[in-house]
Amino acid sequence: MLRMNHISKEFPGVKALNDVSLTVENGDIMALVGENGAGKSTLMKILSGAYEMDEGELWIDDEKIENPTPAKMIEKGVAVIYQELMLLPHLSVAENIYNGRYPKNKYGKIDYKKMNADAKAVLDKLHLPVDPEEKVVNLSVARRQMVEIGKALSKDAKIIVLDEPTAVLADSELEGLFNLVRALSKEGISFVYISHRLKEVFELCNKVTILKDGCFVESGPVEDYDTDKLVARMVGRVMTDIYPEREHVIGETVLKVENLNREGVLHDISFELHRGEILGFAGLAGAGRTETLRAIIGADPYEKGEITYFGKKVKFGTIKEAVDAGIGMVPEERKLQGLHLKHNMIFNMTLPKLSKYSDKFGTISPKQEKKVADEYVDLLQIRPFNSEIITTNMSGGNQQKVVLAKWLASDCKVLFVDEPTRGVDVGAKREIYEILNSLLKEGLSILMVSSELPELIGTCDRICVMNSGRITGVLERGEFTEEKIMSYATMEV
Repeated sequence: MLRMNHISKEFPGVKALNDVSLTVENGDIMALVGENGAGKSTLMKILSGAYEMDEGELWIDDEKIENPTPAKMIEKGVAVIYQELMLLPHLSVAENIYNGRYPKNKYGKIDYKKMNADAKAVLDKLHLPVDPEEKVVNLSVARRQMVEIGKALSKDAKIIVLDEPTAVLADSELEGLFNLVRALSKEGISFVYISHRLKEVFELCNKVTILKDGCFVESGPVEDYDTDKLVARMVGRVMTDIYPEREHVIGETVLKVENLNREGVLHDISFELHRGEILGFAGLAGAGRTETLRAIIGADPYEKGEITYFGKKVKFGTIKEAVDAGIGMVPEERKLQGLHLKHNMIFNMTLPKLSKYSDKFGTISPKQEKKVADEYVDLLQIRPFNSEIITTNMSGGNQQKVVLAKWLASDCKVLFVDEPTRGVDVGAKREIYEILNSLLKEGLSILMVSSELPELIGTCDRICVMNSGRITGVLERGEFTEEKIMSYATMEV
Protein backbone atom coordinates (compact mmCIF):
# COMPACT_ATOMS: atom_id res chain seq x y z
CA MET A 1 0.00 0.00 0.00
CA LEU A 2 2.83 2.42 0.87
CA ARG A 3 6.56 2.46 0.16
CA MET A 4 8.85 5.32 1.09
CA ASN A 5 12.34 4.49 -0.18
CA HIS A 6 15.61 6.13 0.94
CA ILE A 7 14.03 9.42 2.05
CA SER A 8 16.35 12.28 3.09
CA LYS A 9 15.42 15.77 4.25
CA GLU A 10 17.54 18.62 5.60
CA PHE A 11 16.51 21.91 7.24
CA PRO A 12 18.89 24.79 8.00
CA GLY A 13 21.24 23.40 10.64
CA VAL A 14 19.28 20.14 11.06
CA LYS A 15 19.53 16.82 9.16
CA ALA A 16 15.97 15.66 9.84
CA LEU A 17 16.00 12.43 7.76
CA ASN A 18 18.90 10.43 6.38
CA ASP A 19 18.12 7.51 4.02
CA VAL A 20 14.89 6.41 5.77
CA SER A 21 12.62 3.73 4.31
CA LEU A 22 9.11 2.67 5.37
CA THR A 23 6.81 -0.06 4.01
CA VAL A 24 3.15 -0.43 5.00
CA GLU A 25 0.98 -3.27 3.69
CA ASN A 26 -2.76 -3.38 3.09
CA GLY A 27 -4.62 -3.31 6.44
CA ASP A 28 -1.47 -2.80 8.53
CA ILE A 29 -1.50 -0.78 11.72
CA MET A 30 2.15 0.25 11.61
CA ALA A 31 3.62 1.93 14.69
CA LEU A 32 6.26 4.55 13.88
CA VAL A 33 8.30 5.15 17.03
CA GLY A 34 11.40 7.02 18.10
CA GLU A 35 12.55 9.80 20.39
CA ASN A 36 11.56 13.39 19.77
CA GLY A 37 13.65 14.60 16.87
CA ALA A 38 13.92 11.10 15.38
CA GLY A 39 12.17 12.31 12.21
CA LYS A 40 8.74 10.70 12.53
CA SER A 41 6.62 13.81 11.90
CA THR A 42 8.97 15.02 9.15
CA LEU A 43 8.59 11.69 7.32
CA MET A 44 4.82 11.92 7.56
CA LYS A 45 4.79 15.52 6.31
CA ILE A 46 6.68 14.31 3.26
CA LEU A 47 4.03 11.61 2.83
CA SER A 48 1.31 14.27 3.06
CA GLY A 49 3.02 16.54 0.51
CA ALA A 50 3.53 19.28 3.11
CA TYR A 51 7.33 18.91 2.86
CA GLU A 52 9.38 18.24 -0.26
CA MET A 53 11.92 15.44 0.08
CA ASP A 54 15.54 16.13 -0.87
CA GLU A 55 16.09 12.52 -1.96
CA GLY A 56 14.04 9.33 -2.24
CA GLU A 57 10.91 7.81 -3.78
CA LEU A 58 7.27 7.62 -2.71
CA TRP A 59 4.98 4.84 -3.93
CA ILE A 60 1.28 4.33 -3.15
CA ASP A 61 -0.45 1.15 -4.25
CA ASP A 62 2.36 0.45 -6.77
CA GLU A 63 2.13 3.94 -8.28
CA LYS A 64 5.18 6.20 -8.03
CA ILE A 65 4.10 9.67 -6.91
CA GLU A 66 6.05 12.43 -8.62
CA ASN A 67 6.20 15.88 -6.99
CA PRO A 68 3.69 15.13 -4.20
CA THR A 69 1.54 18.04 -3.01
CA PRO A 70 -1.07 18.10 -0.24
CA ALA A 71 -3.92 18.13 -2.78
CA LYS A 72 -2.38 15.27 -4.78
CA MET A 73 -1.83 13.11 -1.67
CA ILE A 74 -5.41 13.61 -0.49
CA GLU A 75 -6.53 12.55 -3.97
CA LYS A 76 -4.32 9.44 -3.69
CA GLY A 77 -6.05 8.49 -0.43
CA VAL A 78 -3.64 9.81 2.21
CA ALA A 79 -5.07 11.54 5.29
CA VAL A 80 -2.75 12.86 8.00
CA ILE A 81 -3.88 13.91 11.46
CA TYR A 82 -1.05 15.93 12.95
CA GLN A 83 -0.09 16.13 16.61
CA GLU A 84 -1.05 19.83 16.59
CA LEU A 85 -4.67 20.29 15.61
CA MET A 86 -5.51 21.72 12.17
CA LEU A 87 -9.05 22.98 12.81
CA LEU A 88 -10.71 26.37 12.24
CA PRO A 89 -12.11 27.28 15.68
CA HIS A 90 -14.69 29.83 14.45
CA LEU A 91 -16.40 27.27 12.18
CA SER A 92 -18.76 24.47 13.19
CA VAL A 93 -17.78 20.84 13.60
CA ALA A 94 -19.48 19.94 10.31
CA GLU A 95 -17.83 22.84 8.46
CA ASN A 96 -14.43 21.64 9.70
CA ILE A 97 -15.05 18.03 8.70
CA TYR A 98 -16.05 19.03 5.16
CA ASN A 99 -13.87 22.11 4.78
CA GLY A 100 -13.03 22.50 1.08
CA ARG A 101 -15.53 19.77 0.16
CA TYR A 102 -18.85 21.35 1.12
CA PRO A 103 -21.90 19.63 -0.45
CA LYS A 104 -23.83 21.97 -2.74
CA ASN A 105 -27.53 22.18 -3.56
CA LYS A 106 -28.93 22.67 -7.07
CA TYR A 107 -28.42 26.42 -6.75
CA GLY A 108 -24.69 26.00 -6.12
CA LYS A 109 -24.94 27.03 -2.46
CA ILE A 110 -23.71 25.03 0.51
CA ASP A 111 -26.24 22.36 1.51
CA TYR A 112 -26.00 22.75 5.29
CA LYS A 113 -28.72 20.19 5.98
CA LYS A 114 -26.85 17.44 4.09
CA MET A 115 -23.48 18.53 5.50
CA ASN A 116 -24.76 18.41 9.08
CA ALA A 117 -26.42 15.03 8.50
CA ASP A 118 -23.26 13.57 6.93
CA ALA A 119 -21.15 14.99 9.78
CA LYS A 120 -23.49 13.47 12.36
CA ALA A 121 -23.06 10.06 10.71
CA VAL A 122 -19.28 10.44 11.01
CA LEU A 123 -19.55 11.55 14.66
CA ASP A 124 -21.92 8.66 15.46
CA LYS A 125 -19.38 6.24 13.98
CA LEU A 126 -16.86 7.69 16.43
CA HIS A 127 -19.41 7.52 19.28
CA LEU A 128 -18.76 11.23 19.81
CA PRO A 129 -21.79 13.00 21.36
CA VAL A 130 -21.17 16.39 19.72
CA ASP A 131 -23.65 18.56 17.82
CA PRO A 132 -22.31 18.96 14.25
CA GLU A 133 -23.41 22.63 14.39
CA GLU A 134 -21.36 23.34 17.53
CA LYS A 135 -18.46 25.75 17.06
CA VAL A 136 -15.09 24.01 17.45
CA VAL A 137 -13.86 26.79 19.75
CA ASN A 138 -16.38 25.56 22.36
CA LEU A 139 -15.00 21.99 22.38
CA SER A 140 -12.39 20.55 24.71
CA VAL A 141 -9.00 19.65 23.23
CA ALA A 142 -9.89 15.94 23.44
CA ARG A 143 -13.08 16.44 21.44
CA ARG A 144 -11.31 18.61 18.89
CA GLN A 145 -8.88 15.73 18.38
CA MET A 146 -11.77 13.37 17.72
CA VAL A 147 -13.20 15.83 15.18
CA GLU A 148 -9.82 15.70 13.39
CA ILE A 149 -10.12 11.92 13.22
CA GLY A 150 -13.66 12.26 11.88
CA LYS A 151 -12.42 14.66 9.20
CA ALA A 152 -9.86 12.09 8.04
CA LEU A 153 -12.41 9.26 7.98
CA SER A 154 -14.82 11.35 5.94
CA LYS A 155 -12.28 11.50 3.10
CA ASP A 156 -12.44 7.72 2.46
CA ALA A 157 -8.69 7.51 2.88
CA LYS A 158 -6.70 4.37 2.06
CA ILE A 159 -3.81 5.39 4.33
CA ILE A 160 -4.46 7.27 7.57
CA VAL A 161 -1.59 8.70 9.60
CA LEU A 162 -2.36 9.29 13.27
CA ASP A 163 0.35 11.51 14.80
CA GLU A 164 -0.13 11.36 18.59
CA PRO A 165 -3.93 11.14 18.27
CA THR A 166 -4.43 10.16 21.92
CA ALA A 167 -1.98 12.53 23.60
CA VAL A 168 -4.80 14.40 25.34
CA LEU A 169 -7.29 11.53 25.68
CA ALA A 170 -7.86 9.74 28.97
CA ASP A 171 -7.51 5.95 29.03
CA SER A 172 -11.29 5.54 29.15
CA GLU A 173 -11.62 7.43 25.84
CA LEU A 174 -9.16 5.28 23.92
CA GLU A 175 -11.14 2.09 23.46
CA GLY A 176 -13.66 3.61 21.04
CA LEU A 177 -10.83 4.96 18.88
CA PHE A 178 -8.95 1.65 18.97
CA ASN A 179 -12.06 -0.35 18.03
CA LEU A 180 -12.64 1.99 15.09
CA VAL A 181 -9.04 1.69 13.86
CA ARG A 182 -9.19 -2.11 14.12
CA ALA A 183 -12.50 -2.23 12.21
CA LEU A 184 -11.17 0.01 9.44
CA SER A 185 -7.95 -2.01 9.12
CA LYS A 186 -10.08 -5.12 8.54
CA GLU A 187 -11.68 -3.24 5.65
CA GLY A 188 -8.23 -2.80 4.09
CA ILE A 189 -7.39 0.71 5.30
CA SER A 190 -3.76 1.05 6.36
CA PHE A 191 -2.60 3.09 9.35
CA VAL A 192 0.67 4.66 10.40
CA TYR A 193 0.38 5.22 14.13
CA ILE A 194 2.78 7.59 15.88
CA SER A 195 2.62 7.50 19.67
CA HIS A 196 4.96 7.86 22.63
CA ARG A 197 2.54 5.77 24.70
CA LEU A 198 4.20 2.40 24.12
CA LYS A 199 1.31 0.64 25.83
CA GLU A 200 -0.83 1.70 22.86
CA VAL A 201 1.72 0.35 20.37
CA PHE A 202 1.49 -3.14 21.88
CA GLU A 203 -2.28 -2.96 22.29
CA LEU A 204 -3.17 -1.70 18.82
CA CYS A 205 -0.41 -2.19 16.24
CA ASN A 206 0.71 -5.29 14.35
CA LYS A 207 4.07 -3.93 13.12
CA VAL A 208 6.61 -1.36 14.27
CA THR A 209 9.25 0.76 12.53
CA ILE A 210 11.90 2.46 14.68
CA LEU A 211 13.73 5.70 13.85
CA LYS A 212 16.58 7.34 15.74
CA ASP A 213 18.28 10.68 15.01
CA GLY A 214 16.69 10.84 11.56
CA CYS A 215 17.88 7.34 10.59
CA PHE A 216 16.10 4.00 10.12
CA VAL A 217 16.91 1.50 12.91
CA GLU A 218 14.75 -1.55 12.21
CA SER A 219 11.24 -2.79 11.46
CA GLY A 220 9.34 -5.94 12.39
CA PRO A 221 6.23 -7.52 13.94
CA VAL A 222 5.19 -6.04 17.29
CA GLU A 223 5.26 -9.46 18.93
CA ASP A 224 9.06 -9.53 18.43
CA TYR A 225 9.41 -6.73 21.02
CA ASP A 226 8.70 -6.00 24.64
CA THR A 227 8.78 -2.54 26.23
CA ASP A 228 12.43 -2.75 27.35
CA LYS A 229 13.66 -3.90 23.94
CA LEU A 230 11.64 -1.25 22.11
CA VAL A 231 12.85 1.56 24.38
CA ALA A 232 16.46 0.38 24.07
CA ARG A 233 16.22 0.49 20.25
CA MET A 234 14.60 3.94 20.37
CA VAL A 235 16.96 5.68 22.79
CA GLY A 236 20.11 3.60 22.30
CA ARG A 237 20.32 2.65 25.96
CA VAL A 238 18.46 0.55 28.54
CA MET A 239 16.10 2.51 30.79
CA THR A 240 15.33 0.85 34.10
CA ASP A 241 12.70 3.30 35.38
CA ILE A 242 11.02 6.25 33.73
CA TYR A 243 10.15 7.93 37.04
CA PRO A 244 13.29 9.03 38.89
CA GLU A 245 13.46 8.66 42.66
CA ARG A 246 13.25 11.77 44.83
CA GLU A 247 12.84 12.77 48.46
CA HIS A 248 9.32 13.84 49.34
CA VAL A 249 10.08 16.76 51.65
CA ILE A 250 6.88 18.76 52.04
CA GLY A 251 6.90 22.21 53.60
CA GLU A 252 4.41 24.94 54.46
CA THR A 253 1.32 25.92 52.46
CA VAL A 254 2.18 28.29 49.59
CA LEU A 255 -1.17 28.32 47.76
CA LYS A 256 -4.61 27.86 49.28
CA VAL A 257 -7.79 27.84 47.19
CA GLU A 258 -11.16 27.96 48.95
CA ASN A 259 -14.59 27.46 47.38
CA LEU A 260 -13.63 28.62 43.88
CA ASN A 261 -16.73 28.89 41.69
CA ARG A 262 -17.40 29.71 38.06
CA GLU A 263 -20.96 29.16 36.92
CA GLY A 264 -21.36 25.96 34.95
CA VAL A 265 -17.61 25.22 35.06
CA LEU A 266 -16.18 25.08 38.61
CA HIS A 267 -18.03 24.22 41.82
CA ASP A 268 -16.54 24.83 45.27
CA ILE A 269 -12.94 23.96 44.36
CA SER A 270 -10.78 23.84 47.50
CA PHE A 271 -7.22 22.57 47.97
CA GLU A 272 -3.78 23.45 49.34
CA LEU A 273 -0.39 23.29 47.63
CA HIS A 274 2.73 23.00 49.81
CA ARG A 275 6.37 23.93 49.31
CA GLY A 276 8.33 21.13 47.63
CA GLU A 277 5.15 19.26 46.62
CA ILE A 278 3.77 17.99 43.32
CA LEU A 279 -0.01 18.13 43.60
CA GLY A 280 -1.66 16.27 40.75
CA PHE A 281 -5.05 16.86 39.18
CA ALA A 282 -6.70 13.84 37.53
CA GLY A 283 -10.01 13.48 35.69
CA LEU A 284 -11.58 12.80 32.34
CA ALA A 285 -11.64 15.36 29.54
CA GLY A 286 -13.91 18.25 30.51
CA ALA A 287 -13.63 17.61 34.25
CA GLY A 288 -12.44 21.17 34.92
CA ARG A 289 -8.73 20.62 35.62
CA THR A 290 -7.33 23.13 33.11
CA GLU A 291 -10.14 25.56 33.95
CA THR A 292 -9.06 25.50 37.61
CA LEU A 293 -5.50 26.49 36.70
CA ARG A 294 -6.68 29.22 34.35
CA ALA A 295 -9.00 30.73 36.96
CA ILE A 296 -6.21 30.91 39.54
CA ILE A 297 -3.73 32.69 37.27
CA GLY A 298 -6.25 35.22 35.96
CA ALA A 299 -6.72 33.77 32.47
CA ASP A 300 -10.43 33.09 33.15
CA PRO A 301 -12.82 34.86 35.53
CA TYR A 302 -14.48 33.32 38.58
CA GLU A 303 -17.48 34.57 40.56
CA LYS A 304 -16.75 33.36 44.09
CA GLY A 305 -13.90 31.97 46.14
CA GLU A 306 -10.67 32.99 47.87
CA ILE A 307 -7.05 32.43 46.85
CA THR A 308 -4.27 32.79 49.42
CA TYR A 309 -0.74 32.99 48.03
CA PHE A 310 2.17 32.88 50.49
CA GLY A 311 -0.15 34.02 53.29
CA LYS A 312 -1.78 36.91 51.39
CA LYS A 313 -5.24 37.04 49.83
CA VAL A 314 -4.90 37.61 46.07
CA LYS A 315 -7.09 37.81 42.97
CA PHE A 316 -5.03 38.01 39.81
CA GLY A 317 -6.80 40.17 37.26
CA THR A 318 -4.40 39.26 34.46
CA ILE A 319 -1.87 36.55 33.71
CA LYS A 320 0.88 39.18 33.95
CA GLU A 321 -0.02 39.82 37.59
CA ALA A 322 0.34 36.09 38.32
CA VAL A 323 3.67 35.91 36.46
CA ASP A 324 4.98 38.98 38.33
CA ALA A 325 4.00 37.27 41.60
CA GLY A 326 6.11 34.24 40.70
CA ILE A 327 3.64 31.78 39.12
CA GLY A 328 4.68 30.06 35.90
CA MET A 329 2.38 28.17 33.54
CA VAL A 330 3.34 25.36 31.16
CA PRO A 331 0.13 25.19 29.09
CA GLU A 332 -1.63 22.21 27.55
CA GLU A 333 -0.98 23.39 23.99
CA ARG A 334 2.62 24.58 23.90
CA LYS A 335 2.57 25.71 20.27
CA LEU A 336 -0.49 27.92 20.74
CA GLN A 337 0.04 29.18 24.28
CA GLY A 338 3.59 28.38 25.36
CA LEU A 339 5.93 29.46 22.57
CA HIS A 340 6.54 32.11 19.94
CA LEU A 341 7.32 29.62 17.19
CA LYS A 342 8.82 32.15 14.76
CA HIS A 343 11.43 33.19 17.32
CA ASN A 344 14.51 31.41 18.64
CA MET A 345 15.13 29.83 22.02
CA ILE A 346 16.77 32.98 23.38
CA PHE A 347 13.66 35.08 22.73
CA ASN A 348 11.32 32.47 24.25
CA MET A 349 13.40 31.75 27.34
CA THR A 350 13.95 35.36 28.38
CA LEU A 351 10.57 36.87 27.46
CA PRO A 352 8.71 36.41 30.81
CA LYS A 353 11.23 38.53 32.75
CA LEU A 354 13.07 40.92 30.43
CA SER A 355 13.95 43.17 33.38
CA LYS A 356 16.62 40.61 34.33
CA TYR A 357 18.47 41.40 31.11
CA SER A 358 17.98 45.17 31.07
CA ASP A 359 19.98 48.07 32.47
CA LYS A 360 18.50 50.93 34.52
CA PHE A 361 17.42 52.66 31.31
CA GLY A 362 15.45 49.58 30.14
CA THR A 363 17.91 48.64 27.40
CA ILE A 364 18.03 44.85 26.89
CA SER A 365 21.43 43.16 26.65
CA PRO A 366 21.35 40.49 23.88
CA LYS A 367 24.68 39.19 25.17
CA GLN A 368 23.22 38.56 28.64
CA GLU A 369 20.10 36.98 27.14
CA LYS A 370 22.17 34.57 25.06
CA LYS A 371 24.39 33.68 28.01
CA VAL A 372 21.39 32.64 30.12
CA ALA A 373 19.73 30.79 27.23
CA ASP A 374 22.95 28.89 26.52
CA GLU A 375 23.14 27.87 30.16
CA TYR A 376 19.66 26.34 30.03
CA VAL A 377 20.30 24.66 26.68
CA ASP A 378 23.24 22.94 28.35
CA LEU A 379 21.48 22.29 31.67
CA LEU A 380 18.37 20.77 30.12
CA GLN A 381 20.20 19.12 27.20
CA ILE A 382 17.97 20.87 24.64
CA ARG A 383 18.66 19.71 21.09
CA PRO A 384 19.97 21.09 18.81
CA PHE A 385 22.57 22.60 21.15
CA ASN A 386 22.15 26.04 19.63
CA SER A 387 20.03 28.68 21.39
CA GLU A 388 19.61 30.60 18.12
CA ILE A 389 17.56 27.81 16.49
CA ILE A 390 13.97 28.87 15.65
CA THR A 391 11.62 26.87 17.90
CA THR A 392 9.22 25.83 15.12
CA ASN A 393 12.06 23.66 13.72
CA MET A 394 12.47 21.76 17.00
CA SER A 395 10.90 18.47 18.10
CA GLY A 396 7.98 18.46 20.55
CA GLY A 397 10.06 17.24 23.49
CA ASN A 398 12.71 19.90 23.02
CA GLN A 399 10.04 22.58 22.57
CA GLN A 400 8.60 21.49 25.91
CA LYS A 401 12.01 21.89 27.52
CA VAL A 402 12.18 25.45 26.16
CA VAL A 403 8.82 26.20 27.81
CA LEU A 404 10.16 24.83 31.11
CA ALA A 405 13.40 26.77 30.70
CA LYS A 406 11.63 30.11 30.34
CA TRP A 407 10.01 29.64 33.74
CA LEU A 408 13.27 28.48 35.31
CA ALA A 409 14.87 31.63 33.97
CA SER A 410 12.06 33.79 35.38
CA ASP A 411 12.69 32.66 39.00
CA CYS A 412 9.13 31.44 39.56
CA LYS A 413 8.05 30.09 42.95
CA VAL A 414 5.04 28.02 41.88
CA LEU A 415 4.78 26.18 38.56
CA PHE A 416 1.55 25.00 36.94
CA VAL A 417 2.16 22.24 34.36
CA ASP A 418 -0.73 21.12 32.16
CA GLU A 419 -0.02 17.81 30.37
CA PRO A 420 3.77 18.21 30.91
CA THR A 421 4.81 15.34 28.64
CA ARG A 422 2.12 15.49 25.94
CA GLY A 423 3.69 14.27 22.69
CA VAL A 424 7.04 13.63 24.37
CA ASP A 425 9.08 10.44 23.94
CA VAL A 426 9.98 8.13 26.79
CA GLY A 427 13.58 9.34 27.06
CA ALA A 428 12.59 13.02 27.14
CA LYS A 429 9.85 12.23 29.66
CA ARG A 430 12.38 11.08 32.22
CA GLU A 431 14.48 14.18 31.53
CA ILE A 432 11.44 16.39 32.16
CA TYR A 433 10.64 14.56 35.40
CA GLU A 434 14.24 15.09 36.51
CA ILE A 435 13.89 18.80 35.74
CA LEU A 436 10.72 18.97 37.85
CA ASN A 437 12.46 17.14 40.70
CA SER A 438 15.35 19.60 40.62
CA LEU A 439 12.84 22.46 40.93
CA LEU A 440 11.33 20.84 44.01
CA LYS A 441 14.78 20.64 45.63
CA GLU A 442 15.07 24.40 45.11
CA GLY A 443 11.85 24.92 47.08
CA LEU A 444 9.40 25.33 44.23
CA SER A 445 5.91 23.86 44.28
CA ILE A 446 4.24 22.21 41.29
CA LEU A 447 0.59 21.76 40.37
CA MET A 448 0.34 19.13 37.62
CA VAL A 449 -2.59 18.27 35.36
CA SER A 450 -2.19 15.03 33.41
CA SER A 451 -4.41 12.60 31.53
CA GLU A 452 -1.83 9.82 32.02
CA LEU A 453 -2.58 8.04 35.28
CA PRO A 454 0.85 6.31 35.48
CA GLU A 455 2.47 9.76 35.20
CA LEU A 456 0.44 11.13 38.12
CA ILE A 457 1.06 8.02 40.21
CA GLY A 458 4.79 8.04 39.44
CA THR A 459 5.44 11.72 40.16
CA CYS A 460 2.89 13.23 42.57
CA ASP A 461 2.72 13.55 46.36
CA ARG A 462 -1.06 13.92 46.37
CA ILE A 463 -3.73 13.69 43.67
CA CYS A 464 -7.00 15.64 43.49
CA VAL A 465 -9.54 13.91 41.26
CA MET A 466 -12.16 16.00 39.44
CA ASN A 467 -15.44 15.26 37.72
CA SER A 468 -17.90 17.79 36.24
CA GLY A 469 -16.09 20.77 37.74
CA ARG A 470 -15.90 19.34 41.26
CA ILE A 471 -13.16 17.70 43.33
CA THR A 472 -14.59 14.27 44.06
CA GLY A 473 -11.62 12.84 45.96
CA VAL A 474 -8.11 13.51 47.25
CA LEU A 475 -5.60 10.65 47.45
CA GLU A 476 -2.37 10.52 49.46
CA ARG A 477 0.71 8.91 47.93
CA GLY A 478 0.22 5.56 49.65
CA GLU A 479 -3.34 5.32 48.31
CA PHE A 480 -2.59 5.75 44.59
CA THR A 481 -4.08 3.16 42.24
CA GLU A 482 -5.53 3.63 38.76
CA GLU A 483 -8.75 1.97 39.95
CA LYS A 484 -9.26 4.45 42.82
CA ILE A 485 -8.54 7.43 40.60
CA MET A 486 -10.99 6.25 37.95
CA SER A 487 -13.70 5.54 40.52
CA TYR A 488 -13.51 9.16 41.70
CA ALA A 489 -13.21 10.45 38.12
CA THR A 490 -16.48 8.73 37.13
CA MET A 491 -18.35 9.28 40.42
CA GLU A 492 -21.81 10.78 39.99
CA VAL A 493 -22.01 14.33 41.33
